[in-house]
Amino acid sequence: MDPVTTYLTGLDAPMRETGEKLRSVIEAALPEATGAMWHGHPVWGLGDRPGKTPVCLVKAYPAYVTFGLWRGQDVADDSGRLVPGARRMASVKLRTVAEIDPELFTRWLREAYALETR
Repeated sequence: MDPVTTYLTGLDAPMRETGEKLRSVIEAALPEATGAMWHGHPVWGLGDRPGKTPVCLVKAYPAYVTFGLWRGQDVADDSGRLVPGARRMASVKLRTVAEIDPELFTRWLREAYALETR
């Protein structure tokens, strides 16, 4: 079993469902990205080194899962859901799988990916 799968299957049921749904959205939106464990949680980025050019992350906490974008503050977000973080990062906290909007998240992911490939 790959390390990302091990991480996700090790989560409690509500967080596992959210993490697995996020993974499917990320991998559908960014088939060319590489998913790996970095600093204890899954990260998808360019190339074979996850920390070299990261695009997004999934990090579970007891009550929610964070979906973050390294260049999230540079991504257009008419929804107002992305919360600015350190440097250029932005993220959204998800308490249930129902809070995942695949169309919106795909748009964010593709824009974040494009920012890294320019």
